[in-house]
Amino acid sequence: MFDPDVLTMLGRGLMESLYMTLVSTALAYLFGLPLGITMVVTDKEGIYPRETLNWILGLVINLLRSVPFLILLVMVIPITRAIVGTTIGTNATIVPLVIAAAPFIARLVESSLKEVDKGVIEAAQSMGASSMQVITKVLLPEARPSLIMGGAIAVTTILSYSAMAGFVAGGGLGDIAIRYGYHRYQTDIMLVTVALLVIIVQVLQELGMKLARIGDKRK
Repeated sequence: MFDPDVLTMLGRGLMESLYMTLVSTALAYLFGLPLGITMVVTDKEGIYPRETLNWILGLVINLLRSVPFLILLVMVIPITRAIVGTTIGTNATIVPLVIAAAPFIARLVESSLKEVDKGVIEAAQSMGASSMQVITKVLLPEARPSLIMGGAIAVTTILSYSAMAGFVAGGGLGDIAIRYGYHRYQTDIMLVTVALLVIIVQVLQELGMKLARIGDKRK
């Protein structure tokens, strides 16, 4: 268990899991954040109502969220190969992670923004604020604590997705747990990988809660 080669493998797996999780989260937010904002803005009670567009976006988001990650992982293999050039390894896993996480993040963002008091939005509009100003100066700042907490939830969810990618040689701790704990019946290594994943989740959640408290200007 404490063989240097095993420790090196676990360390490499830990770094791969963090790499996949953080890069996938950043890329997923590039798509999910604007999508979530658009869902709120185009809602029938939003600042720029477009019910047809809102319905189409909602349908796409719901369809993508309905597909289990392991099935999605297989479905997007042609896309993954076209983008990365391979279907195994950490870089290949990032593609389905982003596709799976972006709609989830969009819903988190949408939920956070809808918590903003409508009176604050109406006050900004009455003072002549444009739609973009309402988004950047009112919606996003007011929802900052909730957005940060949503980010912590998104990171831990993507981490669990990355662990499942071990079933298709996706790399990281999940890959180690499956190769050694499942295929080779080395329960000790599997338990260590699980413990490492739990520790990462706890650290990320605590960090998210602290950042949310710091960013909450209402306190």
